[in-house]
Amino acid sequence: MTNGQTMHTLPGSSQFPTTRWTLVVAAGDPHRKEAQPALVSLCENYWYPLYAYLRRRGYSADEAQDLTQEFFMRLLEGRYLDRACPEKGRFRSFILTSLKYFVADEKDRQRALKRGGGTVVSLEFSSGEEWYQREPAHDETPERIFERRWALAVLDRVMETLRNDFVQHGHLDHFERLKVFLLGQSDVPYAALALEMNTSEGALKVAIHRLRKRYRELLRREISDTVADPVEVESELRFLATVLAGK
Repeated sequence: MTNGQTMHTLPGSSQFPTTRWTLVVAAGDPHRKEAQPALVSLCENYWYPLYAYLRRRGYSADEAQDLTQEFFMRLLEGRYLDRACPEKGRFRSFILTSLKYFVADEKDRQRALKRGGGTVVSLEFSSGEEWYQREPAHDETPERIFERRWALAVLDRVMETLRNDFVQHGHLDHFERLKVFLLGQSDVPYAALALEMNTSEGALKVAIHRLRKRYRELLRREISDTVADPVEVESELRFLATVLAGK
């Protein structure tokens, strides 16, 4: 890139399709073909907060793995979906409440088995336990650790999507250099970074501005995928910010 040349930026869209969770809620019937992939996607993206919740409840790694696996098997069979209504349309709240119902049932606990090749959702339990062992030592309740891990999972999804956008456009190096401005971790002067990237300071500032704008768009879209009513997006964003702030 030559000095003064406009840096690569990514186009965003203000129009989003019907969300995954809205689709699940609207379908209701687990046999509806549209609902199943949407629910599978949500489970694959957000299983770890439930695993961490169970571990903090005192279950061993094996027990938490078995319970999480069995719970998702039952969920994907259509259990608990009758509780997924637009009036209580946050996937975050729905899935934790459903898990609590599940573990409270003695029969479900006794029947919790590791499922092998027939598992509908592939969950990386080994990495889950590794992540859990990295959790800081604190006295957080199981609910609080679920909320915090949920919030971080949302941000991880957004960063992954943003990174993939840059990869598709052949500009992964730009993402790796500029992502620190999303995390609030950069103390490198704009002028120095612009020189390093062989561009102008003005072009760099524009690229950072567009990166942040795209990040906000993707965050809204990710949140919208986990609520049943668009009016809940703002409150869910505020909830996420509160959880990350540790309040």
